[in-house]
Amino acid sequence: MAREDPIIPPELLLRAYRAGIFPMSDSRDDPEIYWVEPRQRAILPLTGFHLSKSLARTLRRGRFTVTCNAAFDAVIDACAAPREGAEDSWISRRIRDSYRELHRLGHAHSIESWTTDAEGRQHLAGGLYGVGFGRVFCGESMFSRVADGSKVALAWLVAAMRRSGMELLDCQFSTAHLMSLGAVEIPQSQYLVLLAQALGRPYAGGASSAGASSSGAGAAGAAGFADGALVPEGFAALLDDALAAGLSSSPGNFIAQSLTQTS
Repeated sequence: MAREDPIIPPELLLRAYRAGIFPMSDSRDDPEIYWVEPRQRAILPLTGFHLSKSLARTLRRGRFTVTCNAAFDAVIDACAAPREGAEDSWISRRIRDSYRELHRLGHAHSIESWTTDAEGRQHLAGGLYGVGFGRVFCGESMFSRVADGSKVALAWLVAAMRRSGMELLDCQFSTAHLMSLGAVEIPQSQYLVLLAQALGRPYAGGASSAGASSSGAGAAGAAGFADGALVPEGFAALLDDALAAGLSSSPGNFIAQSLTQTS
């Protein structure tokens, strides 16, 4: 019988993210992971999201239904699936299962966009997932099966983070797609300062090792698990706001308005 590789312990994952480090793998079937601390870090300033005219029209027309944490497993599986013309996914089975457990514990979240066919059946059109802690969300991966599927999910994420008072949206690595949506690249040293500010702690300088022996690891894990729900709370608050504004039947229109105010 084949041996199943253990998941990455949730408390270890959280300590790593709080130190500005995250795991990757070389392929879907690779049981090993390695810890990454990029020299240059991509972030998307929450007030700098680029809402293009075409994306605003898509939101206003209500072409997609958007949900939060409704299909986490399906989103991470879609992100890990082979893509035409792309290298093998860094989301290994071990990493996938580790984030599923983190989601079960309330610290990993997904945003899904759906289309509806003529028979009223919903189909997953795009989405993203990542890790939330403090006032930080670290986006891990996103996918689209329909044009604008992932962009709509990202727009809702930005709006939800603004609504819940979050401060830092980490994109890890820059891509042309993310840069077109407002992402910028900064040195890792600057990212660590922003990370510390978003966690409400002074920046001590230097890098921490995710694999280091950690006295007090239990306390760090407990503190992390207590504050991971700001993304879904912000998402729910947006729906309430749309209802109060009389736009419950077209929440995408409300999202477009909220993003236009500061974009």
